[in-house]
Amino acid sequence: MEQLSKKIVLSTIVFSILLISFSVNFVNAQSVPEWVKNTALWYGEGVVSEQEFLNMVKFLIENGVIVIDSVDTEKVTHQALVTIPNGNSEVASAGFYLPLNLEISKDTKVTWVNDDSVPHNIQSLDATGKVIDWFNSPPLYTGDKYEFVFDEPGVYNYYCSFHPWRVGSITVK
Repeated sequence: MEQLSKKIVLSTIVFSILLISFSVNFVNAQSVPEWVKNTALWYGEGVVSEQEFLNMVKFLIENGVIVIDSVDTEKVTHQALVTIPNGNSEVASAGFYLPLNLEISKDTKVTWVNDDSVPHNIQSLDATGKVIDWFNSPPLYTGDKYEFVFDEPGVYNYYCSFHPWRVGSITVK
């Protein structure tokens, strides 16, 4: 997940640099040093290291060429993944939901992905083990996904009604 975030940030920075390089209205192209343009190009081609690229980005930030606005973290939705692994439908297999107990913070979007060769579903349970109408997916076939945002702290149990021996839980802090 962290590596995906790095890639998104780096892609955004590369796009910003290109936008800056081509936009006469915001920054005169002559004010961006040639080595900055070359470093961005060379990073994209894999010629320079990530550290060299990050040093160039740091230079741009320190010199006010790139301005980073603060982010309101209250509105940021976090994401988490639960995998239904292949073989999960077998009674004797050890293929539970991965992770079995996912711990997340409030306002996290959880995505379940079915990597098994048979359909599964996600059915929320109350404290006594009865299905409740909280987060319940349709049948998820191989490759299908189901998403739900948990916005209240608590422990949320779920299972697959097709394979009731498969259970999982989400702990929201």
